Amino acid sequence: MDSPLWIYCIGFSAQVFFTARVLIQWYLSEKHRQVESPMLFWLFSILGSLILLFYGWLRKDFAILTGELISYYIYLWNLRAKGLFDKTPKLVPVLVSLIPLVALSLMLKDFSSFSTDFFRSDDLSGPLLVFGIAGQLIFKSRFLVQWFYSVRHGESSLPMVFWIISVVGSLMIIVYGLIRHDWVLVAGQVGIVASVRNIMISLARQSDEKVV
Repeated sequence: MDSPLWIYCIGFSAQVFFTARVLIQWYLSEKHRQVESPMLFWLFSILGSLILLFYGWLRKDFAILTGELISYYIYLWNLRAKGLFDKTPKLVPVLVSLIPLVALSLMLKDFSSFSTDFFRSDDLSGPLLVFGIAGQLIFKSRFLVQWFYSVRHGESSLPMVFWIISVVGSLMIIVYGLIRHDWVLVAGQVGIVASVRNIMISLARQSDEKVV
């Protein structure tokens, strides 16, 4: 599915935030020789997610919408855990929480049109849509795993399994993006390099701890 250049520009602007979060997290992890979970990682995540939700709507891509709706609230939880909203009015996190829900309700207002645009497109077969959604679910499930891990340990952190799931999901999204000619999705998976590196850092740290 080819789209106007301005739509791709919106998608790439989202990937700028996602790439920036990866570079910041990667830099801090290399600096401290352990996997870090900085606030900027989550702040850039939620900004990128909002833009990519809009991009997914413009591209009529339900796989993108599914993935971002799942991860958006995990990003929000981590920002709360990092204390971002401690000094803001209580209404601020409420409004931030409502943004995707309001957008989704507007899209579903005309369900017949929504169904036609997102599920019956001539250039998107059923199996491809299922594969795309599966890739997004796997990729975004890393944030569910991260959330459970962080709640269990009482702090926002990024365990090694988070990065393993990232690699698997990234590969599936790359394949889906190539088939759909969605270069925004393909380019957005540049973070797979950082994911592999974080796995290496985690393994090295585990090895050091065993030696000690």
